[in-house]
Amino acid sequence: MLAAISSFLGSGANIIYFMIVLPLAVGAVLWLVNNYYFRLILALLSAAVNLLFAVSLYRSEGFYLLFPFSSGGLDIAFNVYRFSSLFLTFIAACFLLVILYSVVYLKGKKHAGLFMLYMYISLAMMNGAFMADNLGVLLFFWEGLLCTLFGILLINNLHNPRTAVKALTLSGTADLLMMLGIIITAYQAGTLYISQMEKLPVSGLAAAGFACMMLGAIGKAGSMPFHSWIPNAAEDAPTPFMVAFPAALEKFLGIYLAARIAMDIYDLQPGSGASIAVMTIGTLTIVLAVAMALIQKDMKRLLSYHAISQVGYMVLGIGTALPIGIMGGIFHMLNHVIYKSCLFMTAGSVELQTGTTDLKKIGGLGRKMPITMICFIISALAISGVPPLNGFFSKELVFDAALESNLVFYLGALLGAFMTAISFLKLGRAAFGGEFKLPSDRGDVRESSAGMYLPMAVLAILCVLFGVANTLPLDGLLGPALGDTHRYSGWPHSVVLVLISVAVLLLALGDHLYGSKKSGGALYAADHIHYAPGLHGIYNLAERQVFDPYMWIMQLANAISAVCNWIERGIIWLYDDAVTGLVKGAGTLLQRFNDGSLSRYLLVAVTGVAGIIVIILAIN
Repeated sequence: MLAAISSFLGSGANIIYFMIVLPLAVGAVLWLVNNYYFRLILALLSAAVNLLFAVSLYRSEGFYLLFPFSSGGLDIAFNVYRFSSLFLTFIAACFLLVILYSVVYLKGKKHAGLFMLYMYISLAMMNGAFMADNLGVLLFFWEGLLCTLFGILLINNLHNPRTAVKALTLSGTADLLMMLGIIITAYQAGTLYISQMEKLPVSGLAAAGFACMMLGAIGKAGSMPFHSWIPNAAEDAPTPFMVAFPAALEKFLGIYLAARIAMDIYDLQPGSGASIAVMTIGTLTIVLAVAMALIQKDMKRLLSYHAISQVGYMVLGIGTALPIGIMGGIFHMLNHVIYKSCLFMTAGSVELQTGTTDLKKIGGLGRKMPITMICFIISALAISGVPPLNGFFSKELVFDAALESNLVFYLGALLGAFMTAISFLKLGRAAFGGEFKLPSDRGDVRESSAGMYLPMAVLAILCVLFGVANTLPLDGLLGPALGDTHRYSGWPHSVVLVLISVAVLLLALGDHLYGSKKSGGALYAADHIHYAPGLHGIYNLAERQVFDPYMWIMQLANAISAVCNWIERGIIWLYDDAVTGLVKGAGTLLQRFNDGSLSRYLLVAVTGVAGIIVIILAIN
């Protein structure tokens, strides 16, 4: 059956109709028909069909389709091969779980239909971007995702579009860099088609193309310096948005393209200047974002900073340009989508039951929401890198590559792991442990419905499965897709690195217990780091958004606006005041000069003629 479906999709324009147009049509229907059960059934059925299509493409031998569109090399070209179809399968499986969670979470919400529309448009854009072989076509689908991002952030925020504008500005800046990078790359390669490109050396003008494309790709994934809209979205956007975009969709697309840039488009060499630059961005993203997560007192904001920090491991791994690093970065992306989607789902479950994710207002929820708590614990252990869960194995691959590249990058990644563990010890104990506590307007809570905890449970199980049986994702999926026959599965080969990682986790546990005892509670267990000498001042500057690139852009825009305003006022003064005053003054002077004296008129005429003669002589 799968072979028949893939053959059908590879015929004519069926790939466009069923992988791009069909999701758009389903989204429109879900938007127009306001019935919960109809939405639930259609959403699940359509997402399952999309997954079936993706799996059939992955199991096929692959194919290449070209649809003439316009002159100038902008024909629609789709290259369905093992790597692209694997990502199609990843996103389809993730979308099925996310859409189930979203429909149930948004039950009764007036904006539920609009959210569904944007989600299905996003699915269509993702499908198109993964299959695109033409960089111009890829850019079209890439920008489509920016539009849906902006649209969802405007839901219920039309009168306060601050976060939407911030996301549009930062993501749009990354996309502009991507556009510039594509132009340079196409010029250097002599073609827009990735499959026709020979690996470009990262030197000269091509180095600028690599830098722009890589910044655009990791910017889409949520890496620094294009990251700061994500914590704001945690406050303004519906929780299913956080599950879908920062946790999953944008990670898939950004890291997919970053990997292709490093493997297929450019010849990124280990230890080169470009490699070191990418690894530096990755390491800074790990450390700085998790440092901000450490001090958060809101569940969703804390998770949003971790969504940024975890991108750093992916960027670091790919930036090493080593096979083990690229494999580790992509595996970590897959693991991140699994455990971070689960974590955001648990936050949404808590929010739906308690009305808040403010950790100062809740506590002891584990006894009332045991399934949510268990899913949280498993995914929190996974993101912290606790063996034998999936996050441990992908981090060890990245650690190995980072250490092989440079000790500094390895130490930065270890520091990030240390602070990640502290963050989740604080979050887990504050929300689910301790004394039972609810906001004053809530009498009691209960476990969320099956439609919400079922996706969480599936993701939590995958955290265990992809760790204990990591041969499945590494040797069964990623290895063949990357054409890498080396076996990365099983227990890490370096016992020393594993012991160091475990020691770091134990050190984090000791620090948390010390902080809890010192502050009198789990929620404030990291305050001794927050208010430590030297760090307190830096944290104050960070909380005042001094380091926020968006604020730099706004300050630059304000400065340019002030200069333009000054120039405008100068021009207005010149025409409205200076010229008018000059004309009036000249008129007044002429009136005084006009007294009827013939000799005076003759003097003016002679002077004028003499002036003209002088000008003519000067010109000649």
